[in-house]
Amino acid sequence: MSALRNALVVGADAAGRAPLAGLLRVAGWEVWEAAGTRDALSLAHRLHPDLVVTDLDGPAGDVPALLRRLRLVGCRAHLLAVTADADPQARAAALEAGAVACLPKPVGVGLLLDLLGRRAPGPQAPGAAEPPAGVDDVDTELTDRLQRCYAAALPDRLTAIADGARTGDAVSLARDSATLAGTSAQLGHPEIAAVCRAIAREARRGGLAHELVVELRTVAGC
Repeated sequence: MSALRNALVVGADAAGRAPLAGLLRVAGWEVWEAAGTRDALSLAHRLHPDLVVTDLDGPAGDVPALLRRLRLVGCRAHLLAVTADADPQARAAALEAGAVACLPKPVGVGLLLDLLGRRAPGPQAPGAAEPPAGVDDVDTELTDRLQRCYAAALPDRLTAIADGARTGDAVSLARDSATLAGTSAQLGHPEIAAVCRAIAREARRGGLAHELVVELRTVAGC
């Protein structure tokens, strides 16, 4: 199976999209983000993504409707749903609408790598079976590669955060720090994740957290 490289992450909350979008970017994917159905359909039609990941934790019925409309407009992407709620009816509705899996949030690195690297099938008919929720046989080489990608991308991500603080761009600062926080937490770097979350909180309140940005470079060793 050829590697998938283009992904669309859909969710109403930018902070909620950030961890998964950041993880996919670090893993080498090109990622676009959409805040709702209209944006998602427009991007899917224009960009032809290989993967669409959408958050079930929104208004009831929105995700299944989006998945069905993606298929109706000819989208051939793998469709995944994520949720923090184990409601079986919502999960079943997503699967019946075409999702190949409904994954628990936060999405674990091992589960995501296994699903995309080993078992991700082509687009399935409604009612396709959901893969197992736990994964014990994650390819160590893939995980190591992801860590190397994270390390290689870290200096640029730190620079983007520092630039946001320096220029007073609180929106970019919140977005970039939240993205790095999610990726760092997923890949086992809790100290970096904690400082990034603090920066994001300050930025959402309009603060630029210059001292925390300096602390972040120290914690990251850059």
